[in-house]
Amino acid sequence: MLRCKKKVARGGARKVFVMDRGLFFVIGDFLTTFGSAAAASRAVEAGRKPRRGDLKKLGIDPTAFDRIGRF
Repeated sequence: MLRCKKKVARGGARKVFVMDRGLFFVIGDFLTTFGSAAAASRAVEAGRKPRRGDLKKLGIDPTAFDRIGRF
């Protein structure tokens, strides 16, 4: 169930409805994270460096990833 809450504008004359982050936000965030993981995995398998944005989305520090060497 999605809930709305009223948000009063600065002047107080106008009310705006803002939707809480609900189910669609959670699903979208999951899909974005999964996509970043897939893109980073493909880049590593191809011998390329993953994009910084994908690494950040996965919680990996890009500078720390650069220090990883081959085994």
